[in-house]
Amino acid sequence: MCPRTVCTLAHVFEAAGLSTVVITSMRGIANRMGVPRALHASFPLGRPLGKPRDKTFQSEVLRAAFDLLTEPKGPVIKNFPISISSIEGEPLISRFSPKRSLNNYAASEEALSFKPVYDRTCLKTARTSVGKEISAEDIPHALQKFARIAEGESWEKLGYTVASMYCTSLDVRSYYEEVATEIAENPISPWATEQWFYEKTDAGRIILEARRAMRDNGVDKSVWFGLVPAGRD
Repeated sequence: MCPRTVCTLAHVFEAAGLSTVVITSMRGIANRMGVPRALHASFPLGRPLGKPRDKTFQSEVLRAAFDLLTEPKGPVIKNFPISISSIEGEPLISRFSPKRSLNNYAASEEALSFKPVYDRTCLKTARTSVGKEISAEDIPHALQKFARIAEGESWEKLGYTVASMYCTSLDVRSYYEEVATEIAENPISPWATEQWFYEKTDAGRIILEARRAMRDNGVDKSVWFGLVPAGRD
């Protein structure tokens, strides 16, 4: 959720008589909007509790946030004492070796070989972020379409709209990130799953290649820019 929206909601809830605490990495926004209580945590965006799968660390962040409820009035902003860089930590490591072939459709085979791992993760957690546009069963076929785009085929002729292609890319990434939580041998550091997906998997590679192909073929930037995080080429 947008930091400004969170800060606005804090004021709305406080006006209704509810005490609030905002955890934010954007101290400037919290300060300008005068939120009653805010914990400034210098963590990468998208990691509000700092360290994925580290219950002890996350509990420390939450305790620091809840301690602000003892403040009689605000606005008050306190700093969490530990900072986390988006580039620190060890890369995601796995002994799992998916099947691969020496062609652009290797990504489909890779995704299919990960399906038992994905199913096991869903069984454990009883939830998934896949499903914005396609199901997990559709991932291999979607990667074939991205491979065809990388080869120069028109994204429109493949039946995509801008929105459906964007949401499909998010579903593919969600599928792989959920697999990553199951196969990781070490604690997952901030952005490790993103780095693993785009730098180590065939699926990430083919989406990057499809994006480059659209860019190089003169497709409007609004179509391809959002397929991968800003800063990746």
